[in-house]
Amino acid sequence: MHIGLLIVGDEILSGKRQDKHLARVIELLRARGMELSWARFVGDDEADIADALRWAIARGDVVLSCGGIGATPDDRTRQAAARAFAVPIERHAEAEAIIVGQYGAAARPNRVLMADFPRGAGLIPNPVNRVAGFYCGDCHFVPGFPEMAWPMLEWVLDTRYPQLHRGSPPVEYRLRVLGSSGEGDLLPLMEDTLARHPGIKLSSLPFRGDATRQRQIEFGFKGEAAPAAAACRHFREGLRAFDGVQIEWLHEPPRPD
Repeated sequence: MHIGLLIVGDEILSGKRQDKHLARVIELLRARGMELSWARFVGDDEADIADALRWAIARGDVVLSCGGIGATPDDRTRQAAARAFAVPIERHAEAEAIIVGQYGAAARPNRVLMADFPRGAGLIPNPVNRVAGFYCGDCHFVPGFPEMAWPMLEWVLDTRYPQLHRGSPPVEYRLRVLGSSGEGDLLPLMEDTLARHPGIKLSSLPFRGDATRQRQIEFGFKGEAAPAAAACRHFREGLRAFDGVQIEWLHEPPRPD
């Protein structure tokens, strides 16, 4: 299953706030041997949020959504989720009881609005103030506050998707190729490497040369340790056919020699 991150909020798109979720979610996934397949930033527009969710639902992806589930008029994520799943918004009895238990008489009339979820939603526990997030199918919705969102997302990954955890995270062998060969010259070698080692992700990042630096290309070979090492080894051996090419290592894990 692909895992995507949806970050909601006009304040991110306007620059009033800087996103912190993307880097942290990548860390949370990496610690479990998982990877992020995509990330999208959407403002507080109900139709736009719903469109993003429909796209992910059609793909069968796991969605981690941060932001827009408060009770103020600009928070439209819960309504967008209801639109995407074609269900009405309803008061969730358990979520309401949690809010009332936390805030007493002050829970009404406004705080209990945060217990209004799409019909059939499940709860995501909030260890900070106990106001739950929710999930519908494989789409999960948590607040935008990092101190709440991150432990709630960990609960999602560990409770709902332990089967997606891998024993060890994927590794990436990264090297820099310096010399006269450009990406076009190395394209057949790249394609041959991928054909011989399916399941490996290859990345190619060129840098144009100038008066102080040679033209160079950074390559990455990412996947399970043994296949990634084999792909990198095959690529390095193929580089021997190119005169004047130099190789520099950029990143652990240990060299696959």
